[in-house]
Amino acid sequence: MPRPDLTAPPPTTRTMRDLHWIRGALQSAIAIEHATMPVYAAAMYSLEVQNYPAYNTLRSVLMEEMLHMAAACNTLAALGGRPRIRQLDPTAVRRGLPGLVAPGLTARFAQLSRPQLETFMRIESPLGLLPGDQRRKRYPTIGSLYADVKKAVLDNADTVAAAIRGTRVANQVGGNIGYAAIERDAPLDAVLDALDLIMNQGEGYGNTTLSSGPGSAGELSHYARFAELRYGRRWSGPRDAADTFTAEGQRRYFQGEKIEWPRVVNTLAVPDDGYAAILRLDPDRDDVLTQLRAFDTAYTRMLAALDDSWNGPAATSWPSLGRAVFEMNELRVTSCFNILRHQIPPSAVAKLPELYPAEYADLRALSDLTRPLYYGPRFLNTSLTSHP
Repeated sequence: MPRPDLTAPPPTTRTMRDLHWIRGALQSAIAIEHATMPVYAAAMYSLEVQNYPAYNTLRSVLMEEMLHMAAACNTLAALGGRPRIRQLDPTAVRRGLPGLVAPGLTARFAQLSRPQLETFMRIESPLGLLPGDQRRKRYPTIGSLYADVKKAVLDNADTVAAAIRGTRVANQVGGNIGYAAIERDAPLDAVLDALDLIMNQGEGYGNTTLSSGPGSAGELSHYARFAELRYGRRWSGPRDAADTFTAEGQRRYFQGEKIEWPRVVNTLAVPDDGYAAILRLDPDRDDVLTQLRAFDTAYTRMLAALDDSWNGPAATSWPSLGRAVFEMNELRVTSCFNILRHQIPPSAVAKLPELYPAEYADLRALSDLTRPLYYGPRFLNTSLTSHP
């Protein structure tokens, strides 16, 4: 199969990209990987049943995003830094991706829909599929930030190697379950492998293909997996070597087996106030709030447990990770079996233009306002913020 030309990253503004810069960029990377997960999870939770290709796709990408976050955490920890996880804000994605990546891109927690899949594709987009004006931004894609981190690591190879062999204040977590642990005996190779894994699985191998490359058994990149759902067909690829892959005509590269669209719970995309205005009009407010708060509390506990895995005593790192996994399961149960069972009163739906005049266009685009609407999870870190 011919390899589409997705071009190399553009030049970026030069800064003093030393070890201190690398550590800061890796913390931004941790925040970015975290930011994608609630957005994808909200779509996954909205599926009524799990025996659809869409569920498998969303779950597979979500699991790999967890691996990417862990790999970034391990890399930062190996360089003598502390991954800051407890303070991460899940709702920050509504204002844009962290680290000034993909300027202008914002996302909401919403059900699975074709417009939402287009947002997912933009999050995971390879550089070569962006319009020229977007490519010229400092960090037009997530991969372009990682490319700068990779270059900085190579430019500071001796300093990076010394830091990895030096004192560590945070743990390496999960090296034997797929996370990229950074060992001291081959430090540069391990760091570069971790960065390549993240870039290739998200956007494609070497900026030249929508495959994630040999390191991931040639599976499709996150971008291509979301595009399959968006177009309802499996990836079939270019017809011949002269058929250049472009964003404008990419639908023709997804002409394989038909993918069944799943049954989706019609949740209202989460407004910036976390449904506060709607809840004031809901006679079942107390019951709904109990479930929303249970979800947010579990999410906050999950972040705290992950933070403890990297920053707590080494002897308790694995039990902390186990607590995080337990809370992840609680999120699914609380969302799918509790929150999404609560219908929003039709009288409140009728007032959406009045309740959310600045957000109404988004809510209408991401939810079907002509059918019964249900609540979805808000993804609040309650240690940072709270809503009613």
